[in-house]
Amino acid sequence: MLVNGSPSGPPETRAPTERSYDVPIYAFIIADLIAIAVMVFGLYFPRHRRRDMIVAFLSINVGVMGVTYAMTNADISLGFGLGIFAVLSIIRLRSTEMDHAEIAYYFTAIALGLLGGFPSISPSVSFTLMAVLLAVIAIGDNPALFSRARQQQLVLDRAFTDETAAIAHLEELLGARVHRVQIRKVDLVQDTTAVDVRYSLPRGGVARADAGAGSRTAVAQAPSAPAAVGTRDYATAAFAPGSAS
Repeated sequence: MLVNGSPSGPPETRAPTERSYDVPIYAFIIADLIAIAVMVFGLYFPRHRRRDMIVAFLSINVGVMGVTYAMTNADISLGFGLGIFAVLSIIRLRSTEMDHAEIAYYFTAIALGLLGGFPSISPSVSFTLMAVLLAVIAIGDNPALFSRARQQQLVLDRAFTDETAAIAHLEELLGARVHRVQIRKVDLVQDTTAVDVRYSLPRGGVARADAGAGSRTAVAQAPSAPAAVGTRDYATAAFAPGSAS
């Protein structure tokens, strides 16, 4: 309804697009530093003992937190921000091999940095998510969780083309229950088989080849294959250059 060319009635109220909190950015920085310190020095290093990954986790966490805070306070477009993270995503980790657990720690460090670099969100939400991330990785990487489960890559000194026969041989060799075997490579000339085996240790016991994971020496020293080892050593000596015929 218009009165003298101007709208009448109560004025329209717009919901604020951004909500500010009284918690300073220093609180987010301190919370992020405490969280990454707990993750690195309280969870990761005591369990995995890789000193070279400490500086990687700390630097990527602080770097992501700084870049995130700069992006939230600068007048830049969404496409520019996505482009920065796209550039970061093409970096390949080619220096050393990382297992799946270390990759999980790596992404947790990034997530903690993102949460610590957004002061515009609720502090309770940010700090709660940090605690949830730490709790999840603490439980998921707990050594007591499925402590008897093992996974190894072995090279057997016999050629197996049948998974059932390979499982029976591995259960006798390892002294454990084999759940899954994946034959990676069968060499009929060298009479070898490369396998990826998943098995469980017996209660209160240790598998026979558990100490020598994946090594051919450990497989050759197993009680079930002394004849094959002796045959191979004889064949090597017989056909070695300069050997007597």
